[in-house]
Amino acid sequence: MSTNDQHGKFTTPAEVRLVRTLPGPIERIWDYLVDPEKRARWFAGGPMEPKKGGKLELFFQHKNIAPNETPPEKMKHVQDPGFTMPATVLRWEPPHVLSYTFDEDSDVTFELTPQGTKVVLVLTHRSRGPDLPFITGYASGWHTHLAQLIAQLEGAERPPFWPMHAKLKAEYEVLLAATPMV
Repeated sequence: MSTNDQHGKFTTPAEVRLVRTLPGPIERIWDYLVDPEKRARWFAGGPMEPKKGGKLELFFQHKNIAPNETPPEKMKHVQDPGFTMPATVLRWEPPHVLSYTFDEDSDVTFELTPQGTKVVLVLTHRSRGPDLPFITGYASGWHTHLAQLIAQLEGAERPPFWPMHAKLKAEYEVLLAATPMV
C-alpha cells in the first residue's frame, strides 16, 4: 500500500488527519484547492473569497466526478442535482495553508509543504459539535476525494467514487472504534 492509499488517522474521536504526497509544484496544488473549476474536478466547485473571513460556497455535484456511477440512495442528491454548502475561510496563507468551516460544526485545514518536486498535503478535519457521529463519513469522503485529486494531478484514470467511499466508510468505522477516547 502506497502512502497515498493509507487510511487517515483519528488523532481524537473528533479529528481525522490524512497525509498525501502529490506531484508539485506547490502553486499547482494550491490552485486545485482554491480555483473553483479545478476544485470541482475532484471535490466541489463554487466561488471563494481569497482572504481570511472570506465567504466560500462549496457546490457538490458528484455526477461531474463519477458520471457513470449510481450513488447510494441517501447520496443521490449529492450526485445530481447537487447542493451548496456555505463556508467561511478561517486561514488564507497562500500557498501553504487553507482552512475553512465545513458543514455546520466542523472545519478542514489543508497544509502544503514542498518536498523536492513533490508536495506533502496534510488534511485535518476537526468536528466541533454534534456532527461527531459523521466523522467516519468525513474521513472516508476526504480519502475518496483525495484519490480523485491524485488521479487528476497524475493524469490517471479516476478510481470509482461511490464503491470506494462505501468500502472506506466501513473501514473508518472500525478504525474509529479502535481509537482511544480522549
